Amino acid sequence: MSKTFIIAECGINHNGNIEIAKKLIESAKKAGCDAVKFQKRNINKVYTKEMLDSFRESPWGKTQREQKEGLEFNKIKYDIINAYCKMLDIEWFASPWDLDSFQFLKQYNLKYYKIPSPLLTHKPLLKAVANERIYTFISTGMSTIEEIEDAVKIFEDACCEYELMHCNSAYPMLPCDANLLMIKTLQKKYFKYNYCKGIGYSGHEVGLGISIAAVALGATSIERHITLDRTMYGTDQASSVEPSGLNRLVQHIREIEIALGDGIKKVTEQEEKIKIKLRRDNDIIT
Repeated sequence: MSKTFIIAECGINHNGNIEIAKKLIESAKKAGCDAVKFQKRNINKVYTKEMLDSFRESPWGKTQREQKEGLEFNKIKYDIINAYCKMLDIEWFASPWDLDSFQFLKQYNLKYYKIPSPLLTHKPLLKAVANERIYTFISTGMSTIEEIEDAVKIFEDACCEYELMHCNSAYPMLPCDANLLMIKTLQKKYFKYNYCKGIGYSGHEVGLGISIAAVALGATSIERHITLDRTMYGTDQASSVEPSGLNRLVQHIREIEIALGDGIKKVTEQEEKIKIKLRRDNDIIT
């Protein structure tokens, strides 16, 4: 089995604080993750004025606008993220939530993009990303097979490599809603397509077991939200993994990769030693 691509989703768990973001990047690097991911929004394109003007208590004020502006990083902070990830030698990329944000992210010459589940049906965004022909992870939460197929067609027509990610968009997700066998369903349907390069899993559950099981079922990538402290402010914190848990998750995934083997029956070196002591073809005759 090839190495599982492990994505540490910083998302908005930095709470608008670049020092928290840097600590999240550090924890992902220390744990052995392959990449960190952020989210980028032009809130005036993503949300209505009525919604932004509505009440919401937060550390930044009493409106939705103040809360969402407080969570957004500007170019100065993304420049810091870009430089910091280069210094630590870890890839970073982001989910653009609108066309303006996609244009913003293009300046960093990222190796990957991510289409989040809420944007799977945003065809203008999908077409813009696919036309760049940069490897794209596509989350499939909240989506029907027909909607997934429409998104896949956009990337196939653009000759852009992509990786579908099975996902349930509840925060946190209940174990009974994981439906991990969808990984096998997506593999069977899309592995034959020209530009589908994998089927991953984006998890929002509490704990590590479901993500580990996804790897055993053949997930080629794992994405989990990370946090410094699950009790911090933010809607994503409760379904996120703290640094110690992230270390364990990566360790378990790497162990599973080794344990899966190649599916060819063989007598191992350790078994050969036991075989000499215990193997017999008949009852013992005294």
